[in-house]
Amino acid sequence: MSARQKASSVYICQECGYESHGWLGKCPVCSQWNTFIEEIVQDSPGSRLKDEINAVGLAGMEVETEKRYSTGIQELDRVLGGGIVRGSLVLVAGDPGIGKSTLLLQVCDRIEVDGAILYISGEESIRQIKLRADRLNVKNPRITVACETNLEFIEKLIMDKMPGITIIDSIQTIYNEEMASPPGTISQVKETTSALMRMAKRLNIPMVIVGHVTKEGAIAGPKVLEHMVDTVLYFEGERHLSYRVLRAVKNRFGSTNEIGIFEMKETGLEEVENPSMAMLSERPKNVPGSVVVPGMEGTRPMLVEIQALVCPTSFNIPRRMTTGVDYNRATLLMAILEKRANLHLRNFDAYINVVGGLRVEEPASDLGIAVAIASSFKNMHVSPDMVITGEVGLTGEVRAVNKIETRVNEAMRIGFETCMVPAGNMKMLEQSGLDKKVSIIPVKSIQEVLDFCFK
Repeated sequence: MSARQKASSVYICQECGYESHGWLGKCPVCSQWNTFIEEIVQDSPGSRLKDEINAVGLAGMEVETEKRYSTGIQELDRVLGGGIVRGSLVLVAGDPGIGKSTLLLQVCDRIEVDGAILYISGEESIRQIKLRADRLNVKNPRITVACETNLEFIEKLIMDKMPGITIIDSIQTIYNEEMASPPGTISQVKETTSALMRMAKRLNIPMVIVGHVTKEGAIAGPKVLEHMVDTVLYFEGERHLSYRVLRAVKNRFGSTNEIGIFEMKETGLEEVENPSMAMLSERPKNVPGSVVVPGMEGTRPMLVEIQALVCPTSFNIPRRMTTGVDYNRATLLMAILEKRANLHLRNFDAYINVVGGLRVEEPASDLGIAVAIASSFKNMHVSPDMVITGEVGLTGEVRAVNKIETRVNEAMRIGFETCMVPAGNMKMLEQSGLDKKVSIIPVKSIQEVLDFCFK
């Protein structure tokens, strides 16, 4: 360290990045305990700018359309918006063992880029990567593998190879030796990501970095990490289930509403081309508490099964548990059923689940959730040939939903014969010239829905 540089010590919360000059047991920002770690921060005096900075007129600029590289995996290309943009930095995050490294190794085998494919691992040896590649039948001769965690050596390797794409697994293992803090800390993750981002933009090389997640499901490291990269992908699903969902939560070059569905098999991740059929393959029929809802994930229609179980409680306060459905939304729908449909649910436990590990967040699923709860409460099944969609208001009215013709067409394609839809969508359905093979049931209120389903 030069004489003009000085080092100071600060304590940084590893959950939110809050800095303090002294150690604190509880973070005042995120309220987490024992998350402060001492890190050495080196300060250097600023230098005068030697070159002039010129501003360029936006209207007079001519730029080419961003070039995309197809990953060779349609589900991944869908989420990315058509492929990986040249010079972009993509962050892939997910729980341990969910399949992040497997997916990226399969991308290395199929991606269409100019030049070599550089795979840098900070967690596995070359032998381990080779064994996994053999299991996945990865045989692309352009793949180059390196095991390195030093940022300086990684930058030199990229400059020497000038690859078509670089994959780094994972960002929490990379460190800058000029910083005294250990790998994985807030300062190291921020600095290494910033350096890789500058290199990706300068060399116009797409880079994919893998990020760990905390026990709460958020990306480990500072929140600014998500703001620095161009695209953030979350790999979701239960490790004990075969289906995986790839979701974009940030994408500067495409939509954040698209999802990709994969199935984990012995030979790796396989795309699920017909997710509606896959999610309904084991659906029980004529069983109370089961309802099929036609949902939308971006431009993709997908039928999902919502299950509910309502039973008498043995506690003073009944339990409410949800999986794949917003807890507060489910509680609100139960209150509407109690007030507007006279279902006395106050002394009953309620458990709601979306089959397949998916999450249903759009308001169009309200009516399906409410009918599933009422079906279990009344111990009466809903017709197995019917799908239900609609948003439920606080007064018990059923409101119109978007893309109704796409939802109905997907239900028809799978083989459903009846669609219960909001009455406000009937004009749009009539104008679309829908096939008469499916029976459309318009409804206006939650009471009207229950009267039809359980008459």
